[in-house]
Amino acid sequence: MHVIAGLGNPGREYRDTRHNAGFRAVDEIASLTRIKVIGFKYKGRTGSGRFKGGPLFLLKPRTYMNLSGLSVRACLNGLKATPESLIVIHDDLDLPPGRIRIKHGGGPGGHKGIASIIETLGTDEFVRVKIGIGRPDHIDPADYVLLPLEPEELEPFHDSVKRAAQAALAVLAEGVNTAMNKFNSKA
Repeated sequence: MHVIAGLGNPGREYRDTRHNAGFRAVDEIASLTRIKVIGFKYKGRTGSGRFKGGPLFLLKPRTYMNLSGLSVRACLNGLKATPESLIVIHDDLDLPPGRIRIKHGGGPGGHKGIASIIETLGTDEFVRVKIGIGRPDHIDPADYVLLPLEPEELEPFHDSVKRAAQAALAVLAEGVNTAMNKFNSKA
C-alpha cells in the first residue's frame, strides 16, 4: 500500500491559494488514476484504488496545514502502512515558481505541515514532492502562501501542480531515484 498525501487547508477561503498546491496535486492524481477522493476518514478526504497493479490511497488532510501530521499518522496507522510508503506533496517557498523537486528524507525546511508530519511520525524517512511557489520580497511569507493566486499565476501554477502529480506517480512507477533524475532537473 502506498499513500499520497497532499497538504493544504480546508475551506473555500483557502481553495485558490498557493498553500493548497498539495490538495490540487492530489486532485490531479485522482483524475489521472480515476480514484475518487470522496470519502472522509483519518481526519481527511480520502480515496483508494490501484496504480500500476498496486494499492494506492489518496489523502487530503482536513486538520489544517500546521496539524497535517495528525491526519497522516491516523491514515498510516489505520492502513498499517509505514512512513516509507508515504509521499507528501506540498508547496515550497524556497523553490522558484514552476520548479518541482522530489526529496527523500531530511528536515522540514521551514514548512510547518512537514514539521507536523515529522513530529507525529517520529521520522523524516518519507518522500516529498515540492511545488515551487517562490519567496516574496515585500510581503510576509505567512500571508503570501494564503493569498489567492493572481490571474497571471494561474496557468503556470496549474502546470506545476500537474507535473507534481506526474512526479509522485513516477516515484511509484519508476522508483524515487529515477523520478528525481527526471523531475528535479526540469525548470
